[in-house]
Amino acid sequence: MPREICQLQCSVCKNRNYSTTKNRKTTTERLEFNKFCRKCRKHTAHKEVK
Repeated sequence: MPREICQLQCSVCKNRNYSTTKNRKTTTERLEFNKFCRKCRKHTAHKEVK
């Protein structure tokens, strides 16, 4: 299965808020998005964790 489910973690409070899928064959580096964190109550960088 080429797509894998990964968790996104807030870079400020380390809370795991979101989950998404990515293609392991085409995207080898870790994902990073600006998402809204409910705990911080603002938009912060969310990075992929295993």
